[in-house]
Amino acid sequence: MSEVPLLLVLDVDSTLSNEEGIDEIAREAGEDVQRTVAQITARAMAGELDFAQSLHERVRALQGLPLEALARVSTRITATDGAAALVDAVHQTGGKVCAVSGGFHELLDPLAKGLGLDEWRANRLSHDGHALTGSLDGPLIDAAAKRTTLLEWADQFNVPTDRIIAVGDGANDLLMMEAAGLSVAFCAKPIVQEKADVAIDQRDLSLVIGLLELP
Repeated sequence: MSEVPLLLVLDVDSTLSNEEGIDEIAREAGEDVQRTVAQITARAMAGELDFAQSLHERVRALQGLPLEALARVSTRITATDGAAALVDAVHQTGGKVCAVSGGFHELLDPLAKGLGLDEWRANRLSHDGHALTGSLDGPLIDAAAKRTTLLEWADQFNVPTDRIIAVGDGANDLLMMEAAGLSVAFCAKPIVQEKADVAIDQRDLSLVIGLLELP
């Protein structure tokens, strides 16, 4: 086993978690909003739409949703099979596990804490104390920000890029995957499978454990 530390960076929606968070939030806003948001999400993840523009449009559609609805959604976000085993396996090597999401801290925070992740980053939804305002609070986490975040964590944990594994499923994961020593497409869109070093088609993150022994 290498003495150089390992850094595993995971996408969240449909990768670390089984759900697409914004689609789950949209369910609370009614069928029309749910349908619109789901369509935009699918097109954005497939690379057909600019992620930043599409995210702002989807968040705008959620304006007025009460915060208690967001709390209900957070209880529906579940870890993908094998996630806990993968986190434990990386930690046993002395490595770090992080997650970066184009989704939302409000949904990621409980999941990340429960799995014992070392760091995580996502967008934040703006609210007035009672309901969502339809905008984001803070910097946008898009494809470029995911790559920047991965590199920041590599510096923070003193991990060389060839000891980074990045796991994702959508087009907005490609930049961070390109910056890693090993890229893993997890039940991914075709464009991601084509560009990744390894493709996993079963929804079981423990299958990544066999990839931890990098050269």
